[in-house]
Amino acid sequence: MATLTHVDEKGQQPRMVDVGDKEITQREAHAQARLRFPPEVAKTLADAGFMTSKGAVLTVAQIAGVMGVKATSQLIPLCHPLALNGCKVEITVDGDEAIVNCRVKCQGKTGVEMEALTGASIAALTIYDMCKALSHDMVIHDVRLLGKSGGKRDFGTTQEA
Repeated sequence: MATLTHVDEKGQQPRMVDVGDKEITQREAHAQARLRFPPEVAKTLADAGFMTSKGAVLTVAQIAGVMGVKATSQLIPLCHPLALNGCKVEITVDGDEAIVNCRVKCQGKTGVEMEALTGASIAALTIYDMCKALSHDMVIHDVRLLGKSGGKRDFGTTQEA
């Protein structure tokens, strides 16, 4: 049976997991977040080349996603600070949706799932922020881990399509 790792042996107090005895392995994770625009907002943005008075929406969101990845241990209390080998944030628009894919790599003793999830989330939040003058009816949804490799077990896929 699975147990929670971020609580003490009594299950009462939060703790950062001790990874000192773990092996250093190549770790990768792929997370995705989606943002649905109202149809009229999607059209307005597409017609404007995703430029708003705040700037190039997708470019700024991509940079924000990378910044989110790098700041994960400062945002999520029990995450370890990691020396990252790479981070790739890609944003595509399909009709009324922006799809954010965030892939993160490191060689370390703990995984990069939270970094990938944070990067995807921050990029989606940045799109929302940059477009909220057009509407507050945008919805960020389906933030999820699509894959991870390295460590005890692999999950899903971290490979690019």
